[in-house]
Amino acid sequence: MATPLVKTSTTSLSSRYRTVREKTLMLIQDLRPEDTVVQTMPDVSPTKWHLAHVTWFFEHFVLQAHLPNYSVFDDQFHYLFNSYYYTVGEMHARPQRGLLSRPTLSEVLDYRSHVDTATQQLLQTATSDSRVAQLVTLGLQHEQQHQELLLTDIKHVFANNPLRPCASKKLQPRTTASIAPYSFALGATGAHKIGAEGDGFAFDNETPRHDCLLHPHEIGQRLVSNGEYREFIQDGGYDSADLWLSDGWSTIKKRSWKRPLYWNEDLDTEFTLGGDVAIDDNAPVCHVSYYEADAFARWAGARLPTEFEWEIAAREQVVDGNFLESDLWHPVASGGKQFFGDVWEWTSSSYAPYPGFKPLDGSLGEYNGKFMCNQMTVRGGSSVTSKDHMRPSYRSFFYPDARWQFLGIRLARDHHDS
Repeated sequence: MATPLVKTSTTSLSSRYRTVREKTLMLIQDLRPEDTVVQTMPDVSPTKWHLAHVTWFFEHFVLQAHLPNYSVFDDQFHYLFNSYYYTVGEMHARPQRGLLSRPTLSEVLDYRSHVDTATQQLLQTATSDSRVAQLVTLGLQHEQQHQELLLTDIKHVFANNPLRPCASKKLQPRTTASIAPYSFALGATGAHKIGAEGDGFAFDNETPRHDCLLHPHEIGQRLVSNGEYREFIQDGGYDSADLWLSDGWSTIKKRSWKRPLYWNEDLDTEFTLGGDVAIDDNAPVCHVSYYEADAFARWAGARLPTEFEWEIAAREQVVDGNFLESDLWHPVASGGKQFFGDVWEWTSSSYAPYPGFKPLDGSLGEYNGKFMCNQMTVRGGSSVTSKDHMRPSYRSFFYPDARWQFLGIRLARDHHDS
């Protein structure tokens, strides 16, 4: 495979496979079957679809190819739960996933059980097959991505429900901390290596490792807060055309955006996976688009960092913070730099291939490479990202008008010697 996938045995993967798959089910334990079928916009997929799609990934790419005499659970599921792998066949249209009242949630859970049993059988028998280990590892990383998507999607679903349901009864109480005035530190300059290194897992879009040139700059020492973003709103930020990119200005006018997604009109409460709560002014602002992040940066006399400036700065930090495992499922104030967790940080870098990039072989080459157009790179993970899923070189990407993900802001600015 054209990516430095983790070097491990299939035997050691058995326990990790069980842990990741069980974690997905833990995330939905307080949902009802009716919750799992709703789709509120094309970007949102129903919970039930997520549960089935990640299972289809293992069935199609691992079991059918590598487990002799494997019995497919249901031939129709290939069409229903393929996402975008056109090289393996057609699929049900993404905007119509909410129309799939059948199969039932119970049937989807039976599907998961069927595939789990078969995968564990494969892991116990194909102990020396490195290709199986690589594919299962990729499948588990893929499932962790969908754990995050599952939560961001059900948040959008519940936010559109007048009852404002809570996604989990076990969320921890949110805490707060004081934050210092916004400040900057000098960033690294000169030529630096960017991208994944070592034997640990990395997606193909993190490779190959290559040189980049960093110009003199300063990078923000924390995330932009809710309080600071409210100041931007109250200062007429959404009414000042000079702050906005042309596409951004057109978008906010067309969609009547006046505040972050999930904030109320009075700018004092926001919807979370735990229901409506008072906005903590010290916590990082989230659910803002690239357009909004860019406009805020201009208003603040700054800019967004490039993904390369971000990666070099993040390497100096420990990969720790408010992740999925914190059971907060919302960004919180910490008083720290928060390069990891809490919110995905918009960068000014277009999502593009690194020099010499080669996608994965075969159909899995559709995983990342074909999306390298018209999207922006984000870094750092969020409060619903698994901690062991994150690393400084990890790149994700969204269209610039996306807001339903936990997307936030760190500032940067050019440095000029006085």
